[in-house]
Amino acid sequence: MEKSDYQRLAHFRHRLRRFLRNSELLCLENGATALQYQLLLQIRGASARDWATVGELAEQLQSKHNSVVALIDRCEKMGLVERKAGREDRRQVEVHLLPAGEELLARIAELHQEEVQLLRAEFSLPGWDRAE
Repeated sequence: MEKSDYQRLAHFRHRLRRFLRNSELLCLENGATALQYQLLLQIRGASARDWATVGELAEQLQSKHNSVVALIDRCEKMGLVERKAGREDRRQVEVHLLPAGEELLARIAELHQEEVQLLRAEFSLPGWDRAE
């Protein structure tokens, strides 16, 4: 690899970390952890459906099944999500957003839009990969 490759990678990782740090702060300011927000986002946005299975969420969050179950437990206690038996396979568990979860997700997602637009513009411009 050449110096410019390391610069491009360093710049990308810096912007990614800055986005994630800002996201963590936005979530905390709105009463959720970043992981709780990520769970809500994956339920709402990871498929054409408005719900997800525990297995799908584990994959999307890149986490272990039992860790996702514990996260769902916490979100369920907060009134953000509910579990339902699978429609096609009763062994599967569907995780659905409740109105409080929808509202929290919408609020936090909206707060992310300005930074998302900045990143989209930055990384779609010719030459984005050249470190400044």
